[in-house]
Amino acid sequence: MPEAELAIMIGAARAAGDLALRHFAGSRAATEKAGGLGPVTQADIEVDRLLRKQLLEARPSYGWLSEESEDDPARLNADRVFVVDPIDGTRAFIEGKKDWAISIAVVERGRAIAGIVHMPVLGLSYTAIEGYGAQCNGAAIWASETSTIGEATLLVNGAQMKEQYWPGGIPQLERHFRPSIAYRMCLAAEGKFDGMLTFRNSFEWDIAAGDIIAREAGAIVTDRNGNPTVYNNPSPTLPGIFVAGRFMHRYLMERSVRD
Repeated sequence: MPEAELAIMIGAARAAGDLALRHFAGSRAATEKAGGLGPVTQADIEVDRLLRKQLLEARPSYGWLSEESEDDPARLNADRVFVVDPIDGTRAFIEGKKDWAISIAVVERGRAIAGIVHMPVLGLSYTAIEGYGAQCNGAAIWASETSTIGEATLLVNGAQMKEQYWPGGIPQLERHFRPSIAYRMCLAAEGKFDGMLTFRNSFEWDIAAGDIIAREAGAIVTDRNGNPTVYNNPSPTLPGIFVAGRFMHRYLMERSVRD
């Protein structure tokens, strides 16, 4: 699988990035999805179509799960599945911000085994294949192994730092935020921040690619209860996500609430 599979994903992500950038430079008008699922733009839809065409033409036996495609239960019987977010951070895209991503993962029997998170405006491509390490623009990346909590930085929004989530006491960490959850996972993988987390249920397409990238960079990746992540579920959500080096992950898990 390794080199050929990743080459297909990189090619598709770059083509999708070029398409998204054309929309980004023009109209970014959006409509709201039914059920309060957030905004969607024409760019989301067209990028989804492009990725589906290119990826499934290259790997027709794979299943397909994407935020912007109607779910096909046939994916549940596929050995491998593409898990895709055409534009992760659509609100940032609409607002003309730079940190939105194209996220593509390959999941094999529930485990993310390859991924790319492509940031078209920032010119960054994070990639990983299981057993081959993680890279950003071709250079190896490694997660932070800090054990100095007082100097640690965490990617998290304020809503996740309320007392109800932290019976062990709210961690006194330097906090930052980025709109794209896939990008937050990659920044933790890269060691630019010491970890990231959310207690909110997370869609698989938001986190699958970031998961394999972070794990291959040496980070621990679990749901909010400390369980290993499992993908291609009938309902494609996981109960939150925690990403950090071994010491930081243990510290955050010990202080936080579990279901």
